[in-house]
Amino acid sequence: MNILIIEDEYHAAKRLQALVKQFLPEAKIEEVIDSVEWAVERFGNENHPDLVFMDIQLSDGISFSIFEQTEVKAPVIFTTAFDQYSLKAFKVNSIDYLLKPIDEDELRAALKKYKDLYANNDKPDVSDLSSILKNLSLGKKYKERFLLKKGSEYSFLLSDDIAYFFSEDSISFVM
Repeated sequence: MNILIIEDEYHAAKRLQALVKQFLPEAKIEEVIDSVEWAVERFGNENHPDLVFMDIQLSDGISFSIFEQTEVKAPVIFTTAFDQYSLKAFKVNSIDYLLKPIDEDELRAALKKYKDLYANNDKPDVSDLSSILKNLSLGKKYKERFLLKKGSEYSFLLSDDIAYFFSEDSISFVM
């Protein structure tokens, strides 16, 4: 598993690296990025990490501007001292939102959530997707006919033959 850390505080980045290595010894921390500009450049290449830890307040701005400038294809766990951005965080690729100083149990839970959601790392089977798409109606499908009761007799009326419905005195009519 390849992990990218976007954090501009040296000690916070080092502590996060140590905690991630403690809970995910198999993980490889690709690099630590400390700015929006560098992160945008990093996400511009084809090699995307499996998971991103991202601080919100970086040396050159707010990390949400990264999402406005480039496509982030990896899930994100936000790590920040600011709780006012939590709702905005979940509008992007966020898995969790951890407040600093990062609590070990909260980090462990966030990593478990990541594993539960992404651990299989299986690409969806295209044949499964195409069968799902075949079964989905992309346009609305309307009734083609209606069953009518007149007295004790039943008959069908085609939708194309109906101009409108109306109701009067708890009785429905079709014209």
